[in-house]
Amino acid sequence: MNKYLKWLAVASSIGMLLILLGGALVTKTDSGMGCGRHWPGCNGQLIPDVITAEVLIEFSHRLVTGAVGILIVALSIWSWRALGHVRETKFLSFMAFFFLVLQALIGAAQVKWGQGDFILALHFGISLISFAAVLLLTLLIFEVDRKFDTDKIRIGKTLRFHTIGVTLYSYIVIYTGALVRHTESSLICKDWPLCNNKEFALPTNMYEWVQMGHRAAAGLIFIWILIIAIHVIKYYKSQRAIYWSWIISLTLVTCQVITGMIVVLSSLNLYIALLHSLFISLLFGLLCYLILLLSRSKLNNQK
Repeated sequence: MNKYLKWLAVASSIGMLLILLGGALVTKTDSGMGCGRHWPGCNGQLIPDVITAEVLIEFSHRLVTGAVGILIVALSIWSWRALGHVRETKFLSFMAFFFLVLQALIGAAQVKWGQGDFILALHFGISLISFAAVLLLTLLIFEVDRKFDTDKIRIGKTLRFHTIGVTLYSYIVIYTGALVRHTESSLICKDWPLCNNKEFALPTNMYEWVQMGHRAAAGLIFIWILIIAIHVIKYYKSQRAIYWSWIISLTLVTCQVITGMIVVLSSLNLYIALLHSLFISLLFGLLCYLILLLSRSKLNNQK
């Protein structure tokens, strides 16, 4: 495979991560209106001459999104031509570009006209789909399947069900986490795992429902992935790609839970909050890779 295509794929994947983290940074620092109601310009100018922290964060995020968009267009076209014979390539190329454009349009609509919190919460998730598509394209380009003999993978019905189920459910967890940010519910509960040192009780307002709902969703996905990892350790040690993917998934979801706890106890430490976004992004990308492996695998009688 052309080494320049590999470099382009790596740069695009890193760029998509920067877009995800940049979007989280914009939200967490309340910089969404750093450029006012102007798009694609900033405060009525193509390049703003008055630079505040909010302007710098918002304008930098737009520049990164534009630059990475160019990389993804190039990656999609090049991958289509070089790897068009691989069945997933054209679909992933389209998904990477389409969802990147969609998230940019949602961001622009928020700047120009404003959007409700429940719509804005989709913004991160839509960007995440584009990231996952770019990541899978990158893995195809590096021929990871050949390295780990994934063409010989056999997956039983139980693991198939759990893989599809937890991947779909992870998107719900991601949405609830984005909703916590956009409804400004991050610090409504200043203790962990319960809310404000209360005994177990139902939330008393919408913000507590959003916060505690996300905690419950995150706790469930941790337990679910733990159960899957135990199952894989028991039955799939001989299949390295499956085995190590689920071990890494368990590690990432554990880091996700720990950073979520620290975010609350540290009163929304910015660096920990960005790590929290990073871990869920990597976890979702890895789960999508497992779906790719699942689509290529043969069914067997294994559990």
